[in-house]
Parts: sequence; structure tokens; C-alpha cells
Amino acid sequence: MQFEVWAPQAGRVTLQCDGVTRALERDPERAGWWRGEADARDGSRYGFALDDGPVRPDPCSRRQPDGPDGLSAVVDHERYEWRARWRGRPLPGAVLYELHVGTYTREGTLDAAAERLGHLAELGVTHVQLMPLCPFPGTHGWGYEGVSLWAVHEPYGGPEALKRFVDRAHELGLGVVLDVVHNHFGPSGNYLPLFGPYLTERHHTPWGAAVNLDAPGSDEVRAFLIGSALAWLRDYRIDGLRLDAVHALVDTRALHFLEEVSTAVDALAAEVDRPLFLVAETDLNDPRLITSRDKGGLGLHAQWNDDFHHALHTTLTGESQGYYADFARAPLAGLAKTLTGGYFHDGTYSSFRERHHGRPLDRTRVAGHRLLGYSQTHDQVGNRAQGDRLSSLVSPGLLACAATLTLTAPFTPMLFMGEEWAAGTPWQFFTDHTDPELADAVRRGRRREFAAHGWKEEDVPDPQDPATRDRSCLDWSEPERDPHARVLTWYRQLLALRHEQPDLTDPDLADTKVAYDEERRWIAFRRGDVLVAVNLAPEPAALSLGVPHARVLAAWEPVETPGADGVVHVPGESGVVLLQE
Repeated sequence: MQFEVWAPQAGRVTLQCDGVTRALERDPERAGWWRGEADARDGSRYGFALDDGPVRPDPCSRRQPDGPDGLSAVVDHERYEWRARWRGRPLPGAVLYELHVGTYTREGTLDAAAERLGHLAELGVTHVQLMPLCPFPGTHGWGYEGVSLWAVHEPYGGPEALKRFVDRAHELGLGVVLDVVHNHFGPSGNYLPLFGPYLTERHHTPWGAAVNLDAPGSDEVRAFLIGSALAWLRDYRIDGLRLDAVHALVDTRALHFLEEVSTAVDALAAEVDRPLFLVAETDLNDPRLITSRDKGGLGLHAQWNDDFHHALHTTLTGESQGYYADFARAPLAGLAKTLTGGYFHDGTYSSFRERHHGRPLDRTRVAGHRLLGYSQTHDQVGNRAQGDRLSSLVSPGLLACAATLTLTAPFTPMLFMGEEWAAGTPWQFFTDHTDPELADAVRRGRRREFAAHGWKEEDVPDPQDPATRDRSCLDWSEPERDPHARVLTWYRQLLALRHEQPDLTDPDLADTKVAYDEERRWIAFRRGDVLVAVNLAPEPAALSLGVPHARVLAAWEPVETPGADGVVHVPGESGVVLLQE
């Protein structure tokens, strides 16, 4: 078997494979690369030593059976026999469901999660978006401190378990999206800087030195990241990738890294003859990210739209701290602006940032499905001091209003696991660092962060306490009883409508017409022949739809068919979806 590794600064590189050590030779055709042959098979343990130093895992390791610090293992991807005949599911018309493997079930494994995929197929989502799977220290964590960007966290089940999960999802008609982290590497088990200039001091990010995308040696670093991205899509038959915090990918080169990634993914999609897509997490409000390359953009297929979330959250809760301050002055106006223009900050002044932010999105060039809309995400729940979900902040009626707005908006909807039944469990920040100093630093940093916002130290959960993770696991008995069962039924109704009514997946942002009353707390909008009215106030509201005949398709509380005057009477804290006839 051929082994190779990029180690441009090494004078000598040796391979240890199944206990046998042999020297590698420089590759005459690729500067900085070393290669050599060794007897190996699926499961063979191996690693590389630089200049007779300790044996380290392969930077491109496909499996880390003993965690980030252990030896790598050979993975023969051809051994797995795929069951599902899968042609893919495109992003237009999709509904994503963000899922954390370690807390979706109490077992916290891919196989256990796969057993619950029937719930998602019945719910009506189209894609499962898995939070990061790369190896990280210990057993439990969010996954954003992973290393070995080609491998699957072993406690989740390793490579074979991921293939079984994807296969089962595809059998049920569900696509799979994977969250990948290219903007930093985890602090523990990260040996990449020993092999080459994977980081650069030219730029700095919240995690320290930036990933090297534009300094000397960056060609190979970019190829490493792109190769990893393509491997998930090719070897595991994953349908799309969510790119974490792309605003932290500092790249001054003329050909931006994101454009290079999108070009490579589109080429792979053509090769395998199924749709593949990239979704960016970004706070830049820069439409160039999701504008096609032939129109001067970077060619990513979609982005998270935090502006919609912030406007909706502020409308529902009245919270005004931090970045919510920008939306708190007139939350319904902000919500209306995002529903029609995509961004709230499109060159406007941001009091939170103390500067102007964003630029306008051209609705004639950018389709609505390129923006993901959501009322909750792992970030917006887990980065609260106590990981409290929206269900602990507002009434079931307001949760129904949030679902109505999210699932009928002109965006690609995304749900956060458990949201669909108003899960009563929190989702808190938890880690399992095996390095005591790092564990203590994370614990103290978390408490210090929230102390600055007035939280008592004892009220901030200890990330290292196993109970913090345990509290964050979904309780699968909840959907069987009210109020959870009623909320779940509402989500299923709305998702069924989204699939049945073509107007609800119309990509034309300019076609959405909105009216609202800030003081009376109602908002209504029209998408083609579908009309949506949401009353956030506790008292009933009489809203004029502007059409003489409309039929009620779904309502959280009973709503009578509007009369000839086109007025619909919406109960307090309720939403209704109607069809013009």
C-alpha cells in the first residue's frame, strides 16, 4: 500500500505501520511530499515520525481508533456495501434539521441516531444536518474543537457507523449535510503545525493564528481542506456541507478559498451526477458569498441568515442585550425587512458593532432558498449561559407563531433538534477535555464570559461536568404528551403545507408582500396565493387580508373562514395559513 505525507521542513520521515518502521523517500514530482510502500490492510495502525521524533498520526488520517493522540488506522472505503440507491436531494425546496449526534439520543452514537431517523422522515424534513464529527478529546463535546479533518469521532462509531447512518437516511429519502470546520483546529491533539505551515501568524482569529490560506505553503493547506471536503461528499455519500464561520477564513489571494471550494464541489457533483451544496455560516451580510461565480460571486449555494433569527427572537422574547439591541427598537419592522429583503443589516448602522454593516442583497439575482431561516440553532441555544431553549422563554402559542413564520418564510427552513416538539431539555455547552489545564481554562473562561453579563458563577453550568451533557440529551418520551405532542402536530402540518403548496417554495424574494403593526403585535405576509397571519399579542386581532375569498389551510387555534370583507379573526398568540380562492 502507498503511504504519503506532506512535511516540507523535515529532513527525514519514517513510517511506522503495524509495528514495522521504514524510511520514506522524497517525492521527486511534488515538493515537500514523502512517500513509500508498506504492507497494510483495513484497520492497520500507522503514523509518521519527523526527524526521528515521536510517531504522530497522519494529517490525512481516515480513522483515529484511540482518539486524536493515537495512531491512525487504514480505512478501505470499498469494503462497505451501500444499500440505498440514491440520486440526491437538491437544496431548493429543502428543510434542514440540525442534529448533534452526542445528545440526539442518550446513547450518543450514530447508530442510535439512525434508529430515530424515521421520526424525521415522518416530520417532513428533507435533510439531516449533522454537527461536526471529526475526532476531539474525550467522549462528549460539541465537535468544534476537532482535529483529523478526514476522520469520524470514534465514540460516535467511527467511519462505518457514519456510512450506516447515511445509508439509512437515504433509504428514508433524507439527505445528509455535515458541518465542517476549516477556520481553526482544536487545541488538543493537533499535530498539523509539526508537519507544515498549516497556520500563519499573518492573520489572527478568535482561536489564535489563522489557518494558512494565503501565506507561503498555503497551496497545500488549501488542497488539504478541499480534499477533506470532497472526501465527505464522495466516500460517505454526504449531500452537502455546512462551512463553519467562513468570516474567520482570512484569505487575501485573488482566488478566494471559498470560490475554490465551491468550484471543486460543483465539479464533483457533475462527476457523481447528484446535487451537492455548500452552506456558509457567516455574519458578513455579503451577498457575494451566495452569488454565482459567473456573476462575480464566490458561488456558495446558501448561507445561514442570523438577521431573520435575531428579528424573530427579539419579537418573541423582547430581549435586547448584545446583538439583539439592533432589532429591539422595532422588531416587527426588522422581521418584515428580512422577509422581503433577506438581510436586516444591508449597509445600515449596527449599534452592536458601532459601525455600518452589510450590503443590499439583489433580489433579482439571489433566490430566497439561498438563505436559511430558523428560530433556533445550536449557537443561539447553546451559547446562552444555561442553554435555555425558546420553549423555556415563551408560551406554546408563541412557539407556534415562531414555527409558522419560519416554515412559511421565503427561506430554506432549518430546525434545531427537539424544537419540533418544544423540547423541555436545555442544550448546554459541554466539553470532555482530557488535559486538566485545558479543561480548567475552558471552565474558567465560560464563567468569566457570563459573569460580565451579570450571571453568578454558580449559575453557569460546568462544561466538564458529565451532568451538563446528560441534561442536554433529548427526552424522547416528551413527544407523546402535551404540550409537546400538540406542538409536534403543528410542525408536521406546516411542513406538509410547505411541500404541498408550490408558492411556499417559490424562490422569488421579491414576491413576498408584508404588512405588520408594531403596537398591536401582528404580522401578515403573502406568497403567491398563500397568506400567512401571525398574532403575537395575547388578545385576538382582526386582520384584513385584502382578498374576498380565502380558505384556512392550518391554524394553531380555531379560525373561522374569512367573510366577504376579507377580514380574518386570529386568536391571541396564534398563527394561521390561508389559501386565496
